[in-house]
Amino acid sequence: MFTWIQKYFQRHFGIICFLILGAMGIPLIVVFAPSDGIGQGDQKAFVREVFGYNLGSQQDQARLFGDANLSATLQLGYAGASGEQLQQYAFQRAAALHLADERNIPATTPAEITEAIKEMQVFRNEDGKFDAQRYATFRESLKTGTRMTEADVTRVIADDVRAEKLRTILAGPGYVLDADVAAQLARIETTWTLSIAEADYKKFNPSIEAGSDVLAKFFGDNTFRYEIGPRVRLRYIDFPAAKYLDQVTTNEDELKAFFEANPLRFEKPAEGDTPAGPATSADFEIVRAEVEAQLKLAKARELATHEASDLTLAFYQNAQKGTLFNDEAVIDSFLAANNFSTKPLTSFTIEEGPSELGNSADVTNAAFKLGERRFYSDAIPVQNGAVILLWQEVLPNRMPLMSEVLKKVTADYTETEKRKRFVASGKIIQTTLASRLEAGDDFATAAQTASNTTGVTVDVKSLSPFTASNPPEASEFSTYGPLETLKKGQVSAMIIKDQKGVLVYAADKQLPDLTAANPLYQQTRKQIAITTSRLGVSKYLEQLVRQELEKSMPPVN
Repeated sequence: MFTWIQKYFQRHFGIICFLILGAMGIPLIVVFAPSDGIGQGDQKAFVREVFGYNLGSQQDQARLFGDANLSATLQLGYAGASGEQLQQYAFQRAAALHLADERNIPATTPAEITEAIKEMQVFRNEDGKFDAQRYATFRESLKTGTRMTEADVTRVIADDVRAEKLRTILAGPGYVLDADVAAQLARIETTWTLSIAEADYKKFNPSIEAGSDVLAKFFGDNTFRYEIGPRVRLRYIDFPAAKYLDQVTTNEDELKAFFEANPLRFEKPAEGDTPAGPATSADFEIVRAEVEAQLKLAKARELATHEASDLTLAFYQNAQKGTLFNDEAVIDSFLAANNFSTKPLTSFTIEEGPSELGNSADVTNAAFKLGERRFYSDAIPVQNGAVILLWQEVLPNRMPLMSEVLKKVTADYTETEKRKRFVASGKIIQTTLASRLEAGDDFATAAQTASNTTGVTVDVKSLSPFTASNPPEASEFSTYGPLETLKKGQVSAMIIKDQKGVLVYAADKQLPDLTAANPLYQQTRKQIAITTSRLGVSKYLEQLVRQELEKSMPPVN
């Protein structure tokens, strides 16, 4: 089956090629230190041999992780393995190649490389077949002066083929019990006929009394929710873009280029029966005034940021001389001499950000990197210009009085109680459905009775017969979760998902043939055998990696 990943890749093949080349140009570097084996170290050069790679060498690290990254991308068809996943794959790949050398696995032949290329996801088309044009495009991309060459790709593919041979030998035939095959066939080939009841959480509005005593107890039991984290207190120097607008000039070519870069950011005014909406490439003259205003503001922000950067340089130079340090009077004197002044900021947490500056994430991140020694920030662009932050102090965590957060406490208590009552209603809906169905009601009638009993809006729908191997297109996981244990005629417990409480009724359940006479029996056995044997190989290689890392651990001084 052609997956969404493959479909995504078809639309973004050029980007994927770029990511592959970029990943090879900037390989993952992990520092290995004597102190803890893997992690941040003191950068001191040392030798640590692991499967023929010296982890104390950046060159060997680049080869180890760069090869693994390229290998994973070629096989998966997309780039983007996480650092932890890539590290695990890189070490297991190195262990497999080390074992292949020890067991004299033959070198990969050109014919094997060709076959391997044809099987790679990265070179497949929409039908899942090898696309020679995609492969040719990739080869051409290697000629654009990147650090990766065609020889590098060939070497990585050849190593992958040898590693796969080794894994196949280690995997063996795989051993599967008949009971495992029967259980898997029952799981994926049982034919289900289901009816679904959906309880609407949004429309569920029970009357909830929130008296002062109840709220006080809730607040006391949940103080962790309301503790206010560290807050930073600072001043800032403002460089408003408006101050620099008079210095800005534009010309027609700049305006058109600015507009054409993204016409949709400009709004075309309403005209007659046509409502206002995003501009198109043909609407330049209509929105020209807005284009000019935005371009001038952007240029003014650049000038503001430039002047702010000049001031931070002056801060640095004077701090290096020892004439400027974190003393308010000293800083104010320095700023006055340069015709600048400061503005106050209300203290804020890292979650909130400064309200005076639009809760800017850039400002917030910069603020919490400052301290007594580094008391001024770099120039930070903001929506209306640029700013420089001046650190004053960090206020510690504190627990507010309930009166300070009463609105949030009330909202939290109300939501908690609503959810409790919704869950309780779900149990009543389940028992009501079961009893009314047993009494002979159809599912819709039983659901209406449950709705009347609980006051919860309950919608129903039925699914055509299906199997897990061929599910309905619009189905969700919440439908399948209960099927592991659900018997024919039973109603599942309610599962809450996306503001809905879902209950599943198994109107019918037809098991497949669970004997060897089933045409799918041997195929299922083979799939299980491959999966379990591969898992075993992965565990074995993981153990080898752990042993090798421990063996090569430098002594702790």
